[in-house]
Amino acid sequence: MQLRSIRGVRLLDGMVTDLQIVDGLITPDPVRVSDPGVDLDAAGWRVLPSAVEPHAHLDKALTAHRIDPDAGNDLPAAIEQWKALVAGIDSADIAERAMAAVRRYVVNGITTIRTHVDVLGTGDPMRGVDALVGLRERLRGRVTLQVCMLAGFQTPDSVLAEVAARGVDVIGGCPHIAPDPHRETSRMLDLAERLGLPVDLHADEQTGLPSADAGLDIVDLAEQVIARGLQQRVTASHCVRLGMLPPERLAKVLELAARAGLGIVTLPITNLYLQGRDASHAAPRGIAAVRQILDAGIPLAAGADNLRDPFNPAGRADPFETTSLLMTAAHLRPVEALAAVTTGARTVLGLPPAGTAPGATADLVLVPDIDLGDVLAGTVDARVVVSGGRVIADTRVARALDLPAVPDLAPQPLTEVR
Repeated sequence: MQLRSIRGVRLLDGMVTDLQIVDGLITPDPVRVSDPGVDLDAAGWRVLPSAVEPHAHLDKALTAHRIDPDAGNDLPAAIEQWKALVAGIDSADIAERAMAAVRRYVVNGITTIRTHVDVLGTGDPMRGVDALVGLRERLRGRVTLQVCMLAGFQTPDSVLAEVAARGVDVIGGCPHIAPDPHRETSRMLDLAERLGLPVDLHADEQTGLPSADAGLDIVDLAEQVIARGLQQRVTASHCVRLGMLPPERLAKVLELAARAGLGIVTLPITNLYLQGRDASHAAPRGIAAVRQILDAGIPLAAGADNLRDPFNPAGRADPFETTSLLMTAAHLRPVEALAAVTTGARTVLGLPPAGTAPGATADLVLVPDIDLGDVLAGTVDARVVVSGGRVIADTRVARALDLPAVPDLAPQPLTEVR
């Protein structure tokens, strides 16, 4: 359903207003009766920018039921489980599960997803890439899907070139698990530089620290970006080792990252699951130093990473699960947690602004007009999701309780205005 306006909706600042939409953008001008689309009465609803999942693995998603449920994986164990599992997975399997995962993301308010996809070491190395590039085209106009190549150090340069030719949007890899992380970072940046594509590298996904700053993946990445004068967007994902650094050392690292123009993606759900399993007590939390990252002026995005697979057997594909963890585990303020899954994530991914400001893309999510804290805590199920001015998901929940009455917090019906 294409929208022409959303009427009587509450904005983040508390104002109740009408939003006009023309050609998928918010416009300050009144819509005309002749303009195409439907007017929605949104009294009783609150509007937020739609969410972004800045770091998914759709090729791995929804495979948890195929592995030992009691495995309790750390990162190396999860990698080995995935290697064993993927040997029997074909392109059709990947495409089917990826679409099922996207449906979960969308109903929860996510209209943009960056997915990493393995360049596989067994069978056809392109089968994951081809499945997700194909899915990107199927979703075009409804969901923005960025496909990020995820190559291992074993992948030959000739295969990397072929993967790039298949139409990936972003160059990515895992230098932190390569025997020579510096060489692997250089190899990925060489490819991105030749092709003019953005970069998103898994970085510092460990809680142990090297003896010097030069041993940090993000330091090497930032130094190479500066030396090369790269202009495209470069992202460091995970960065949990930053949370282990003492303040004076962390400040120097973040100053360098800011100077290089890096964006950082924190992934609390999966890293809280994977990290700290070898600790006998006072286990480290696998989460980046998000407060200091924001204070350093570095663009911050937050996501869930894996979805019910060997790297994370849980997860709801819900941005408000991420905001809840950012507030409880990372101690962000509610408005900062919301920005990390919406506006901040769009900045990291290089996307135009979305939301309710004039000229912004009409990528929106409507939630019941209750306290925003309840929304960010993940207590709200009812959501109406808008992408480019088009309603692509509408979820309501009917609930009956045989308990003493309380004030009715249910949203008002969302109806067309004729």
